[in-house]
Amino acid sequence: MPKLQAEILKTRFQINFFRLTLELKEVKSGKDLKSFVRFPFSLYKNNSYWIPPLIRDEMMTLNAEKNPAFEYCESKMWIAYKDGKPAGRICGIINSKYVDIWKKKAVRFGWIDFIDDEEVSSALINAVEEWGASRGLEEIHGPLGFTDLDYEGMLIEGFNELGTIATIYNHAYYPKHIEKLGFEKEVDWVEYEITVPDSIPEKAERIASIVKERSGIHLFEPKSSKDFLPYGRQIFRLINSSYENLFGFVPLADNQIDYYIKQYFGFIVTHYTKVLLDSKGDVAGFVIGMPSLARAMQKARGKLFPFGVFHLLRAIKMKNKYVDLYLGAIRPDLQGKGADALLMTEITKSCIANKVISAESNIELETNVLVRGHWKYFNSRMHKRRRCFAKKLNSKS
Repeated sequence: MPKLQAEILKTRFQINFFRLTLELKEVKSGKDLKSFVRFPFSLYKNNSYWIPPLIRDEMMTLNAEKNPAFEYCESKMWIAYKDGKPAGRICGIINSKYVDIWKKKAVRFGWIDFIDDEEVSSALINAVEEWGASRGLEEIHGPLGFTDLDYEGMLIEGFNELGTIATIYNHAYYPKHIEKLGFEKEVDWVEYEITVPDSIPEKAERIASIVKERSGIHLFEPKSSKDFLPYGRQIFRLINSSYENLFGFVPLADNQIDYYIKQYFGFIVTHYTKVLLDSKGDVAGFVIGMPSLARAMQKARGKLFPFGVFHLLRAIKMKNKYVDLYLGAIRPDLQGKGADALLMTEITKSCIANKVISAESNIELETNVLVRGHWKYFNSRMHKRRRCFAKKLNSKS
């Protein structure tokens, strides 16, 4: 063999040997699912802003036998491997209720994470696109979950801000990859940090009194978290009625409501959960807040045992200077009539009494001016923004 030809072959062999190979593997087994859930723990290792989820909760949410949302949702999950090492993950979701209610033939993507490699991000998105197109869908959008209580929205502003346990944190390169793949803005969510005032203004107290008198509503005063249980279904049904016109909302079925009550109501903190009852004793409005669990979850590293539960209980029981607001709703016939102001006044009183410094609003739709309007009465700053991206599917996918 001529010397030049031998050198060329040798060079080609060296290039192929060292070239990183990409493999996309569909999640099929429990072992695969555990790898899927654990991937971001390595991607965000030592990142001071990322909040690890509880591995147990993630496994339940993504398990078709555990999560009642799978009664009307189907999903596929993939893990990307580059040179034999995990390099990314994605979950594709078809929510049939969403398609029927909103008349949009869209496949969702969620639980998306990847290294800073365009080949990886492209392969992950393409997998969901091809699956969606094969099922006759016409659009792809996300990040979204199975329901509106799952993680949604990719962080596009606020990368140097601590996240919360209810929101997505991601590297700054994520949205750049997504936009390069042809996605555009569908909707944004914003988040505020609200400074707790030293006292309640007299005007706010006066308005609260007038609202109680005119509307016949009063504040429910529980002695323990168990006292909220009889109102659990009413609270979630109120979410269904008051959120129905918000972006992409799909009502929760009774078995989903029971699932969330069982999973979360045992952790309710009475100080920061306020429920309004009408003259008949029915739920008229509510807001659910919790002491911030962000730092505790970082210490727990995704596990309750042996030490994770200690960190979480300490964050709940000890004097925590920060509070996160998770959910809130006002019965439609009472919206814009001061009931929301009454809830804000009551939860602010609890924050003052417990020497809380600030609260996180968690995500609010950019277009939800009524909710966003609450914070103009406080010293607040909008410090995070998350986006749902969307694009049309290629019919050839």
